[in-house]
Amino acid sequence: MERPDEKQPAASKSPETMAPALPSVATAGQTTANLRTERSDATGGAEHPLPLHSLRNEIRVWTRDLLIAIGLALVIIVFLYQPVKVEGTSMAPLLSDQERIFINKFVYRFEPIQRGDVVVFWYPLDHSKSFIKRVVGLPGESVEIRQGAVYVDGKVVREPYVPPQYEDLSDFGPVRVPPDNYFVMGDHRISSNDSRVFGPVASRFIYGRAVFAYWPVDHFGSLSTMEADTK
Repeated sequence: MERPDEKQPAASKSPETMAPALPSVATAGQTTANLRTERSDATGGAEHPLPLHSLRNEIRVWTRDLLIAIGLALVIIVFLYQPVKVEGTSMAPLLSDQERIFINKFVYRFEPIQRGDVVVFWYPLDHSKSFIKRVVGLPGESVEIRQGAVYVDGKVVREPYVPPQYEDLSDFGPVRVPPDNYFVMGDHRISSNDSRVFGPVASRFIYGRAVFAYWPVDHFGSLSTMEADTK
C-alpha cells in the first residue's frame, strides 16, 4: 500500500521539470523570430521605401521644371516672337524661299531701327501683305544708287551681304527719306520690289525684326550670325 504512495512524487516531478522547458524554448523561438522580423523591417525600410520616395520627388521636380519651361517658351513665342514664312528670293542669300524664321515684335519699343536691320513690315501699297527687307536709309538721310553702289549722304555704304551676282548696276535717286520713314531694299537687288519702287516705309508699318531661322534645319541659327559668316 505504501509503494504507490512512494511513486507519486516521482510521477509528479516529471511534469514539473518539463513544464518550464517548454516556455523557455518557445520564448527563445519568439525572440529569434522577432529579431528577424525587426531586422527585415529595418533592412526593407532602408533599401526600398526611401529610394522610391526620393525618385518620386525627383520626377515631381523635373515635371514641374519642364512645365514651367514650356510655359515660358509659349509666353515668349506668343508675346515676343512670331514665326513667319519667307516667300520669294528678294533676301537671298540670307533668306531663301519658303524659309521659316522668328521675328522679334517688341525690339523696336526699346531700341531704334538701325541701318542693316532686316525688318518685316506691312506693304505700303497693300496692308494685307507683309514684306521683309533690309534698312538702308534712316529718316532725314539722302539715298542714292550709282551703278549698284549705295550712297547715303554722299558716302558709299559697304554691303558685304549683297553678292556680286545679285547686284543691280542701275542708278537711282538721290531721294531724301522723310521723317519717321526708312528706305528699305532686298539683298537680291535685281529681283527685289523695295523702296526704289514703292518709296520709303513709315515706322508705324514696321512691326518686327528678323532674328532667328528655324527651318530648313541646315539654316537653323541666328540671322546675325549668318550675316557675319557672309561678311
